[in-house]
Amino acid sequence: MKDTKMEAAVIFETHLPDALRRALEYAGDDGFVASMPQLLHARVNADFNNEIWDTWFFTTTSEESAVTTPQGNHVAVVVHGGGIFSTPERFRKLYLASVDRSSKDGFTGLFGAKILEKEAHDLLVGKLPDGTEFPVFPFDEFKRGVADLPRRYAVVMDFELARTSKCGYASFADLKDDPLMIVRAGGVEAAARYLDKAKEFYGTTEMGSWHRFDDLNPDQPQTWVQFLFDCLGGASDKDSLDPASRQQGDADAWFTHYRVSRDSGFGLRGDMALINTARYIAVAPRNSATGVRDLPFVA
Repeated sequence: MKDTKMEAAVIFETHLPDALRRALEYAGDDGFVASMPQLLHARVNADFNNEIWDTWFFTTTSEESAVTTPQGNHVAVVVHGGGIFSTPERFRKLYLASVDRSSKDGFTGLFGAKILEKEAHDLLVGKLPDGTEFPVFPFDEFKRGVADLPRRYAVVMDFELARTSKCGYASFADLKDDPLMIVRAGGVEAAARYLDKAKEFYGTTEMGSWHRFDDLNPDQPQTWVQFLFDCLGGASDKDSLDPASRQQGDADAWFTHYRVSRDSGFGLRGDMALINTARYIAVAPRNSATGVRDLPFVA
């Protein structure tokens, strides 16, 4: 219908499963909850005064996992559009799991999420616990470019390639060639477009990209959710940005939920504790002819 268009809404809750539940309800069967590539694409096409550029953080439906293949090889698997933790129930299972170190599906020591061996192996063949299937691309093929990527897909890369990807602040030029940045952004061209726009917005020579692949035990299957962060120089908005005066360890109530300081940097993160606060963007078709949003209420 000509009056139908895709509309987005920011869904925020202090309890992550509640935020995801509301986001999925808004999206419905014909919409989606934004992944990292979708958030970055939206930023590239948005003005700098849009709230997508002026918000502390966004939670995504993108995940990165450490997996051991049935042949015994260590790999990293990045799923965009909803992976193992694409449902509120899976997060609740994590939260309610035993805190004993021997727990098979609780938190890791770094507050990542342990996953079962079957869940990990199913990712490699593009399958989720509920039977949902999706394409899986080897990194080399993905880097060369894949036309018409679906909303949900995965990329598999050698664990060592992920482990040695940039972690921390790096130049925009270096990030354009960084394997994990390329996968997180949705491809070489998508990464370049976003990094060019981000460089213009931040007015800096560097941006952050963080991951846990250099810290975790690759023998333990585990998953980390990707977040888009904009905590600028200890401030929550760009107007207060002073990169030269960042104060390490200046924490407040919101950011202690994520076990990071307010100087958490601006960039892409896959190293955040999977607890508490979440802010998703849900997108769904809406028909303006049947709603009140666009009606004239003043003569």
